[in-house]
Amino acid sequence: MDAMDDSSTFRVGLIGYGLAGSVFHAPLIAATEGLVLDTVVTSSPERQRQARAEFPDVRLEDSADGLWGRAGELDLIVIASPNRTHVPLARTALEAGLPTVVDKPLAATAADAEELAALAGARGLLLSVFQNRRWDNDFRTLHKLLAEGALGEVQRFESRFERWRPQLKGGWRESGDPAEVGGLLYDLGSHLVDQALTLFGPAESVYAEVDVRRPGAQTDDDTFIALTHTSGVRSHLWMSATAAQLGPRFRVLGSQSGYVKYGLDPQEAALREGLRPGDPSARWGTEPESGWGRLGAGESPLTGGGTPVPTLPGDYPAYYAAVAAALRDGTPPPVTAAEAAAALHVLEAARVSAAEHRTVRIEVSA
Repeated sequence: MDAMDDSSTFRVGLIGYGLAGSVFHAPLIAATEGLVLDTVVTSSPERQRQARAEFPDVRLEDSADGLWGRAGELDLIVIASPNRTHVPLARTALEAGLPTVVDKPLAATAADAEELAALAGARGLLLSVFQNRRWDNDFRTLHKLLAEGALGEVQRFESRFERWRPQLKGGWRESGDPAEVGGLLYDLGSHLVDQALTLFGPAESVYAEVDVRRPGAQTDDDTFIALTHTSGVRSHLWMSATAAQLGPRFRVLGSQSGYVKYGLDPQEAALREGLRPGDPSARWGTEPESGWGRLGAGESPLTGGGTPVPTLPGDYPAYYAAVAAALRDGTPPPVTAAEAAAALHVLEAARVSAAEHRTVRIEVSA
């Protein structure tokens, strides 16, 4: 990269301006001190107009090829394009000498993720994966409870991303073409598995049920994964577009007490509504007391059992703040490619488990 007039400001090229690019990445980049959204890449005239309306000073490119010729003018590439493009675009960005952030999943296979990690390491470049759900309000709260030992020894972790979408929406995420890396296993499963591994460490075995429920569906829309961690904790993870009744987001059972939390973190809804971090009226990432989870033992939280636990504010902006710090100070990125590869090993094992109706063991490296 060329030397910069202001070493604390990093110019970002964002590839893709669909849901991920326009709702998540662009607003969070723009809200981060030290980052400037320099260029948006999208071939859609409608999305180009949207990007220009939302960020009047942004430069526009029809394709990523427009970025590589002026790599010296950029300091970070963010890839928020369809899953099939993640590996080739990340490889090209790294070969151009550019630090890179990739939306999840980093790749379709752990081997591809490990190859990208090796390339980034050899070139001394940042490579990080956007796992924003580590900064969900409920996850942050659970992480704090575990650090305090409030549950005792955790025995089972139940986690759900469930929706009621009986009609197909269309698009590449619902495509049956394996090259598209669609389906809920890799979409929502990338988040659920990452959270489980972050909390409880490596998994040693995986059992999965992968179903296609909706008429005309081509890829999984109702999936369950059971992990046994080397720590002894068992994680049960559900992801569904066909859940007519939604279960708790978290149900965590320990030797002393359990924690149950319903509802979703409010940050995605806020971003979709056009609210932005830093807006005082937004009270970013907070939820009302009626949404708090409960901690207790011996009685259902739905009948008043347990004690309400104030939910910590969600903090998606922390991800890009950590990326900026890594670029500035050389600190580790907030989510590493190695962590993404570990989650992909689990997702690949889940696919095998479902296809062969068996539990699959994962070789855990020392």
